Order: sequence, then C-alpha cells, then structure tokens
Amino acid sequence: MDYADLLSTNEGKTLDFKRDLSSPKGLLKTLVAFANTAGGKVIIGVEDKTRRPVGVPSPLDEEERLCNLIADAIQPRLVPNIEMVTVEDQTLLIAEVFLSNSRPHFLKSEGPDNGVYVRLGSTNRKADRELIAELRRSAEGVAFDEMPMPELSVDDLDLAAARELFKGRRELTQRELLTLKLLRKDQGKPVPTRGAMLLFAKERTFHFPDAWVQCGRFLGRDKTKIFDHIELYDHLPMAVESIMLFLKKHAMRGADISDIRRRDVWSIPLTILREAVINALVHADYSQRGAPVRIAFFDDRIEIENPGILLPGLTIEDMKQGISKIRNPVLARVFRELGLIEQWGSGVRRMFHEAREQGLPEPEILEIGMRVRFIVWLAEHLPVERKSVQVGAQVEAQVEAQVDIDILSACAPTPLSSAEIAASLGHRQLSGNLRKALPRLKNAGLLEYTIPDKPKSRLQKYRLTEKGKALLDTVGGRHEK
Repeated sequence: MDYADLLSTNEGKTLDFKRDLSSPKGLLKTLVAFANTAGGKVIIGVEDKTRRPVGVPSPLDEEERLCNLIADAIQPRLVPNIEMVTVEDQTLLIAEVFLSNSRPHFLKSEGPDNGVYVRLGSTNRKADRELIAELRRSAEGVAFDEMPMPELSVDDLDLAAARELFKGRRELTQRELLTLKLLRKDQGKPVPTRGAMLLFAKERTFHFPDAWVQCGRFLGRDKTKIFDHIELYDHLPMAVESIMLFLKKHAMRGADISDIRRRDVWSIPLTILREAVINALVHADYSQRGAPVRIAFFDDRIEIENPGILLPGLTIEDMKQGISKIRNPVLARVFRELGLIEQWGSGVRRMFHEAREQGLPEPEILEIGMRVRFIVWLAEHLPVERKSVQVGAQVEAQVEAQVDIDILSACAPTPLSSAEIAASLGHRQLSGNLRKALPRLKNAGLLEYTIPDKPKSRLQKYRLTEKGKALLDTVGGRHEK
C-alpha cells in the first residue's frame, strides 16, 4: 500500500490520523469504534490539518506504549496489527483493527454500558442501549426480526391481510408461516416473530412505536416551512404504494390530468425512488427508538431516511459496489416473495445506474446521526406552485374516486370478498389503495357486510347498498336491478 497517497485521503469511516500519543483517549475511542463498525486504520505521526508527516519519536518505545494502552484500556481484548512505515523520511505508526467477532468492545474506564463507540463518517459516536444490543446480535448471527415474541399469539397478526397479499403466490398455512419465519415455535407453541409483527401486526405501533412512515413536502430547500405532510401506518409491504402516491401527488409537470399515465409527466425519477423507499423499509433498524422512516420532498431533491446505521462490516463504498448485508431477513424475504425486491444486493447499484442513464446528479448515501439517508437529486428544481398543487390534488382525488367507482361496479352484480374484488379489478393482491377504499366506502354507507355480526369472518363479503346503487346510476355505472 502507498501510504504517501493515503495521507492525501480524507478521514472517514475506516481511516483516522493522529499526531502523537499525548492524548490517547481519542485514539482508543477510535480503535473501539473501528472494531465495532467496519475496521480501519489509525495513522500516528501525521499533522491533523495539513496531513504532513511529522513522524513518531522513538518508534519502538511508542509502539510498546501503544500496545500497553490498548491492552489496559479496552475490553474485550483487542489485538490490532501495528506496523512502522517511513514516509518522507518520517517514521509513522499504523494501528489497524478489523471488524471484531467479539464486539461490542468498550473502554474499561467507562464500562460496557457507556463505553461502546461506533464510527459514523469521520467521527466516533457513543452507542446507546439499542445499538449495543444490535452489535451483540450481529456478532452472534442473530437477526432482530427473527426473534420470537412469546408474549403474543397468532391472533395478534392480521393474517387476512397477509393472505390477500400472498394470494396466487403462497397459501399461508401455519407451515408456510413457519418457513417464512413469520412464526416460530416457543415452548412448542407457534408465536409471531418480530418480523411478522412489523409486517402484519394488528397493532404494530403499540409494540414498535416508531415503525411508521412520515412524509413531508417542504417549501424550498430546507425544512423551515412544510407545505403538506402525511403519516402512514399501513402494513409495510403496502406502505410502498402509499409513499409513492404521496410523491406523485407533488410531482406532476403541470400536464393535463388526463395524461397521468404518461411516464414523461412525472418530474421525479419514480424507479429510483421506489427502490430507495423499499430499501429504507427493509433495512431500517426497528429496535432503535425516537424516529420513524422519513421521506422529505424538497424543491431540488428527495431524501429517504431510515433509523439505524450501516450494519457492522458494511461501508457506503461497499453499497455502491453492490455488496449487501441484510439487517431484517424476515422482512426482506417477504418483500421478495411479493415481488418488491428483485435480486439481493442489486438495488443500490441499479439506482446509481438509473441516475446515470437519466442524466441525473449521482445520488448520495450518508450516515447522519444514527440514521442512513439516501438523497435523490432532481433534474430540475420543482418549486411548489399553485398549478402543480392543484394537479397533485387532482391526481390524489382522481385515484381515490376511480378506485371507489371500480369497487362499487365490481360489487354491483353480486357480493364479493376483498380478495375477489382485487381479482375482478386485475390485481394479484389487495393493494394499498383498495385496502383504504373498502372501509371508506363502508363508512359512507355505499357498501355493507353480508355478515355484519361477524366482521372478521373468512366468509365475509361486501354488498352494494341502495345508496351505492344510486351513486353508480349518477356516474353512469352499471348494476343489477
């Protein structure tokens, strides 16, 4: 390795420079952070600001001192590779650590609860309790979403919704639920996994308060003024379409509403954004507390942000090369089974390739705080204007109105189940728009249950009411008299 070239590189997730060992605590924090995160090198004997090699006096003595400092200050035991190199006639010490299978490492003086550090960009951050637990799980090969929730039962899952999503793909018998790790046996009894509850819980936010999605359209290029926002609590596979609908609502080029099916109408790269949204939902660290997945639409860019830093051993450069580590294998498996994910590890590379093909600025991936942010830059600025707002509202209203009429028309000849409604409209599964429309139509008195006393019956169907028939007559729909 050419260390002279390395000195011209900026500090980052796997590289740090120190002038000397006069204040060793910062160095020790960095070594702990490297061992817990993705490995890295600390080069000692370099002027911090100018990157000029100043050398280490008495290199052999300093090497021994460094080894003693590490042995005395860090637990579990950390044994870095230390070597001496000469650059511009100056002797430098290089301390290299690799991602450790004994993580989480910590500073003895601060203890295992307060002395764990991780590397974010060029800084060291103290890990909280949830992140420490994830570091431990990742070292043990245990995924958060595969863990059982023995205090719950199958009744806590919305299996009707899950079966409708999987209709035509899998029949979700108990055996299949176990295969997908949506259920696990605990003391001989099948119980939901955390992944199952994240995907299909009846009350997801009760168990995971931050497992929802926040979307916002802001005026300008910062978050000073918000124009529109929405909070989404859909089942995660269905949240994809709800997020994309919000983005489309604010992304018309001002074309006539009748042209919304044309691809060139949209002023945002829908393919890239869809991939980024799916990536955020699948790879979020749902053990973290404090913030949901966030989608922020600005005049010049769209930011998709999920809780959780990159998994240990993974860097942003790795992601760009197509290297992938799956944080939530249960979520990822279900998303792939539903056709939302195509090939493992191909998503990020595909997004960057698509941006080049469309002549867009290269997307950015950043670790901000304890979150990962994916930035999609727009080809042209898209300020909020009255015309685009009106068209966006028209898009949303037209989508809802058309879905409502389609459902009412489908139920006119004979009552249908939700799955039959989806099939009659050409859907393989009950989409987010259809799922939202059914309770809306029922509450409006346009549809009614065929078995009103048993709303969750597997034989339940929707029947057109007299009010619904009158509405269809008004808009020119057809139904059986």
